[in-house]
Amino acid sequence: MNEQPIAKEVECISVFDMLKVGIGPSSSHTLGPWRAAERFLRALESGPGLEAVKELRVLIYGSLSLTGKGHATDVAILMGLSGADPTTYPTAAIPEAIAKIKDQKKLALKGEHTVIFDPVTSLCFLREFLPFHANALTFKARLKNGRELSKTYYSIGGGFVVSKERKRGKKKALLFQQFPHPVETGIELLEHCKRDGKQISEIVWENERSLRSGEEIEAGLDRIWDTMLSSIYEGCHEPGILPGGLNVKRRAPELYERLKGSTSYTGPEDWPNSIRKTTVQFRQILKWVSCFAIAVNEVNANLGRIVTAPTNGSAGVIPAVLMYYLVIENHKAGSKEIRQFLLVAGEIGSLFKKGATISAAMGGCQAEIGVSAAMAAGALTELLGGTPGQVLAAAEIAMEHHLGLTCDPIGGLVQVPCIERNSMGAIKAINAAELALECNPETTKVPFDKVVRTMWETARDMNSKYKETSEGGLAIGVNLSDC
Repeated sequence: MNEQPIAKEVECISVFDMLKVGIGPSSSHTLGPWRAAERFLRALESGPGLEAVKELRVLIYGSLSLTGKGHATDVAILMGLSGADPTTYPTAAIPEAIAKIKDQKKLALKGEHTVIFDPVTSLCFLREFLPFHANALTFKARLKNGRELSKTYYSIGGGFVVSKERKRGKKKALLFQQFPHPVETGIELLEHCKRDGKQISEIVWENERSLRSGEEIEAGLDRIWDTMLSSIYEGCHEPGILPGGLNVKRRAPELYERLKGSTSYTGPEDWPNSIRKTTVQFRQILKWVSCFAIAVNEVNANLGRIVTAPTNGSAGVIPAVLMYYLVIENHKAGSKEIRQFLLVAGEIGSLFKKGATISAAMGGCQAEIGVSAAMAAGALTELLGGTPGQVLAAAEIAMEHHLGLTCDPIGGLVQVPCIERNSMGAIKAINAAELALECNPETTKVPFDKVVRTMWETARDMNSKYKETSEGGLAIGVNLSDC
């Protein structure tokens, strides 16, 4: 009688945890605080009740404080406390909602109970860092009976929010579930693939099926791609100046106009087919991929709706590479390939989250653009016929050549150098996939798990001024007045 393998309890990270629909410009500084505000509302509801609150204050620490205003952390907190859903709330309505709160100096908790709240004095941006994580915020509610309820949350990257950190700057999962294929490392993932004779996407599909139905998975993946495609389309068709004071001109529309040719289309759905009819030369391919990536992150910088992949600051890499596959590599590709790509990308991202970090405030931009490039490279490799070993080799190559990348946004805005870095990450991802397809994974010198560990070691050694604080690098080398 064959012995059953011992069940292993691992952190349950779904592809829908790694790829979230949200609002820009930052997953850790915008989406995370937004979700933290929602969690605080739930804490109030399960405790004294919203109606027991007289007034609120929010203390904002560390990187959230240093670059929070440029990352719209204040806006996110107000919207979260108001009960708005970042996945569905109309982005165009946000400025009016914020202006109303500032004008009235009151805030309706979850849209139901109005409390005293002046953003000027009730949002406290503090420069000090709390010990658990660089992104921390504390909500303090003064109740009508004179008591105070206080909760501290940590935004650990990618929109993930926890109330208590674990060793190495990551969280203990609030909920551990038993996947049929429990995986914490690349080696373990390859063992499952080899044992069952499956591709990585098939392993991930079976894990997802333990959480939800096949129809729900397909619908969720389709929604992710629809949001990605919409953000590319919007970014290619909306000119203007990005907000924040840097006066950055949106470049994707002009770049797109020079590339598109004379083919017609009616909207995002038939738009990819029009691109397929354009000239395909190496320089044009480079420009198309850059255009796709830049378009997404210009939407992100404008507080638009994008997919956190795995963060907002790196949201353009994965859709740009997937769009490249659809319009350049395989004109017959459709929903099957799109879902396959997203499943593999999500799994690779989860391995980096478990073994290192996806927070720029903890690891610099290598934790954002580096991870997104690795996710895209691995996913593209499987679509191009690569083996599971080659998929992880591609992810390793992509990360290896982002090691040490700092996060130094000028003015604390997710614009310079962030937007261009997405185009660079996308191009590197495609190159990494092609290199991996020509390699023998058995003879590679740097295994995937080694690059994950190295990234985390590099993150720990990196000076804090290069970790999304705007206290080093380009952030101080280029002044707002220069722009």
